[in-house]
Amino acid sequence: MDIKELKEQSENQLQLLIKESKEKLNKLRFSLANKQLKDYSDIKKTKVTIARAKSTLKERIINSKKSEK
Repeated sequence: MDIKELKEQSENQLQLLIKESKEKLNKLRFSLANKQLKDYSDIKKTKVTIARAKSTLKERIINSKKSEK
């Protein structure tokens, strides 16, 4: 998912995306352990999506704190 798409989403949507991505990552890890995973790059893509969503969420929190001052 692109940064542009993430910035358009609300905080609740971002939190939901993080939760779903973590669940997906967990499933990918289990399928990797069972040697059922075909595309190993899915793990990296999911980690990147989680990191981008967390960064966007953190950026919004910081900006809201700055605007309160």
